[in-house]
Amino acid sequence: MKDIIRRMRLAVLAVPILLLSLLHPGQALLADPGMSADPDQRQLLQKSLSIVEIDHEIERITNRQEQTQIEIDKLQAEMKAKEEQIETRRERAGVIIRSYYMGERDNLFTILFSAKSLSNLIELYGFYDMIMDQDKTVLDAYQSEYQTIKDTKRKLERSNNQLAIIKDNLIKQRERVLALQKELDSGIAGSSDPESMKKLIKEFTAYWDNVGIYEVKRYFSALSSAMDDLPEFVQSKKGAIRTNGTTYNIEVNENDLNEFLRNKNEIFKNFAFHFKDGKIIAEGKSGSLSLQVEGHYSIENEPQNSILFHVDKLVFNGLELPDTTCSQLENEFDLGFYPQQIVSFVKATDVTSTDQVLHVTLKLSM
Repeated sequence: MKDIIRRMRLAVLAVPILLLSLLHPGQALLADPGMSADPDQRQLLQKSLSIVEIDHEIERITNRQEQTQIEIDKLQAEMKAKEEQIETRRERAGVIIRSYYMGERDNLFTILFSAKSLSNLIELYGFYDMIMDQDKTVLDAYQSEYQTIKDTKRKLERSNNQLAIIKDNLIKQRERVLALQKELDSGIAGSSDPESMKKLIKEFTAYWDNVGIYEVKRYFSALSSAMDDLPEFVQSKKGAIRTNGTTYNIEVNENDLNEFLRNKNEIFKNFAFHFKDGKIIAEGKSGSLSLQVEGHYSIENEPQNSILFHVDKLVFNGLELPDTTCSQLENEFDLGFYPQQIVSFVKATDVTSTDQVLHVTLKLSM
């Protein structure tokens, strides 16, 4: 209920924010309370921001933990019901298998040769065939039920392992928050004006929750949407794709990419990508709001061949956000691209970024 109320409040606050962004897309929405802070204050603000974001991660982890436990309880109930159902089938299957082992079914086959007439043989064979069909039905049903139980047990084991990882992560994040909170409390107490510092932190965290994260997600959403059209852009760019036998080389110049993005969305008017030394840096500023994203691309083959973007560093108005926020945005927004949308019969094998150019190597997928 508290979470619903909090979301309703954020939704109410988001309405004027959305209206302002539509009316003045190139301007900052609200003044950042932390912009005029001195270095010591900014360090405390960064810790407060980390606490807020890790708290959000703890909330997400707790929800995952609850959902995983529900799944485990459901699987345990399913397995218990299946085990009860299979018990009768197990007994019947056991009788049939023993009869084969003891040679009783061989005796049935021998009876066929004892038929004294063709009509008697046909009658005995029909009886024999019916028994064999019934045996097969019982054994197939038992095998199917047994396989279902094995599959359910595997799912249960995976869920239990996942739950253990989730619980461990939850403990670590809680320890992180406690340590940061201790440092923050100590910093506030040691400041020249603790009460003013508390007020500044409160105003800043409210600004982040109601404006900052909204703006960050707005940029990530626009980037994700633009990436959907990146294959078409690469195909249309003369000289972007070169072939050498079974190898295709794609080169994307940062100036071309930035032009492409600005044509896709006005939000990128003051935003730019830079490629250098294996890193991809995207940064921009709008009024009093600044954002810097640093990351890298990697080749992934599961569930499909792709070039995925990983967020290594995220800086909002000069304050670095924790790794939990980077991971959350990376999971929520797909900033990667998929080579087979450019050439269907190839797969990406290498991706590097040098001075101003992103290089992608593709090879024929046999």
